[in-house]
Amino acid sequence: MVGLHAFRDLLVIPQWWYALSALLVLMLVNWTLEAAKWRWLMAPVERVTLWSALVATIAGTSIALVTPNRTGEFLGRVLFLAPENRYRGGFATALGSIAQFVVTLIMGGLALLVMVFVDGPLPFITGGVLIALGSLTTLVAAGALFLYMVPGLLRQLLLLLPFLHRLERPSSVLNGFQRHELLGVLGLSVLRYVVFSGQFIWLLQLFPCSVSIAQAMLAVPVIYLISTLVPTVLLTELGVRGSAAVAVLAPYGAMAECVLLATFTLWFVNLVLPAMVGSVILLFARIRMRAE
Repeated sequence: MVGLHAFRDLLVIPQWWYALSALLVLMLVNWTLEAAKWRWLMAPVERVTLWSALVATIAGTSIALVTPNRTGEFLGRVLFLAPENRYRGGFATALGSIAQFVVTLIMGGLALLVMVFVDGPLPFITGGVLIALGSLTTLVAAGALFLYMVPGLLRQLLLLLPFLHRLERPSSVLNGFQRHELLGVLGLSVLRYVVFSGQFIWLLQLFPCSVSIAQAMLAVPVIYLISTLVPTVLLTELGVRGSAAVAVLAPYGAMAECVLLATFTLWFVNLVLPAMVGSVILLFARIRMRAE
């Protein structure tokens, strides 16, 4: 209950409300970067303003929250495209998801190596578990990065799936992306990763979690790595992320209650609030149902 008491005490401190306001601003920065990334990917598909991209991105979070690992995020976005462009937009949107996935795997894998070989073996990652997690992370990251940088090959692999044969023409959008465009999207993914990782690190300092900044900088990427590799949906994502955070930070002496409060706060601000706004957007948006 120490963490809950600490949270109650924070609510009466004026600085806490300034911190919460800053956290909300960073949430907007986070989703604006994602919107800019999506707008960039939509360039070959349809002309989209940054504001329209932001509205579509926020709308997508409402659907993402109820799909495994937020894979349905693109569904809410493509609804804001012209009907004839939605399939092409869906394939282009997938590249953005792969880019963010690659960044999460690479950053998490590097942090995991540093934690294990510099700080010493972790209680929950030893022997075969460490080898399995390290091998899985390396293989998946390498494969995802290769397919991302060679989207034409990704298209060919997707078309091997029988139910995607009829989408051969719209999937050709993947052949049009140049190397510098893909690197630009990857760069925006890195910036976004820095923002939401920084939010988590900041919350671990804001709550009395007894974790140094250096420890948090190593732990947070590993927490995101574990959360990404474990299939989740809706509230189970919070449970998995909270459990991973406690397991990773416990060896540093972090209090479980504080870690869970920080995890919940970040999840609510970055995902639940945008999803609530996104639901309202979808409710009142004038979605084009057929080509004009």
